[in-house]
Amino acid sequence: MRLLLVEDDVRLARVMKRVLEEETHVVDEVHDGLEGLDLARHSEFDAILLDIMLPSMDGFEICRRLRAEGVQTPILVLTARDAVRDRVKGLDTGADDYLAKPFAFPELLARLRALARRPPTTGTTVLQFADVTLDPARHLVMRANREIDLSPREFALLDYMLRHPEQVLTRTQILDGVWGYAFESTANIVDTYVHYLRSKIDKGFGRTLIHTVRGIGYKLSESR
Repeated sequence: MRLLLVEDDVRLARVMKRVLEEETHVVDEVHDGLEGLDLARHSEFDAILLDIMLPSMDGFEICRRLRAEGVQTPILVLTARDAVRDRVKGLDTGADDYLAKPFAFPELLARLRALARRPPTTGTTVLQFADVTLDPARHLVMRANREIDLSPREFALLDYMLRHPEQVLTRTQILDGVWGYAFESTANIVDTYVHYLRSKIDKGFGRTLIHTVRGIGYKLSESR
């Protein structure tokens, strides 16, 4: 799963991110409410892990605004505010589940698995372009009926490109969409992972789908 973690406790956020990545999830980590809202609006996630007490905007308001704008990404609220009225408010403003701090990581992972098992709210989640298919729920990629083994970050990169076919994507757009706004990039991280992805998706299939647009970025296309 590609996850958005919005948590202002930096130490806790880093521990959570490490645990989640050990389970092969891809995690974008931010520590501010408005930043989390912006990222949730403009990037594709399988679930959002959302603290309530945040700077700039609290988690209740983030939930309310996302649902009002039609964003249906599952939201798991994580907070020390475990009074009944707070649990009710979180669920009523749009959260799908609620986990009070302190929590055990096995329970967090189990709740994420439960969210992943829920049927999508609209249509199928399987993405397809040409002879490539990507199933986020099963973490499965196929090309020409052959299974392709991708790392979590390669998977997230392909997912992002499949959601923007025939579009020229700048390196900055890819960096924001796959690594997140808070990621401190190295100069060639996008180029490096596009190279990794090409070696698995394009090599040996006779037809190139990932094209370089010189001086700009990359494009997923059946023609140049």
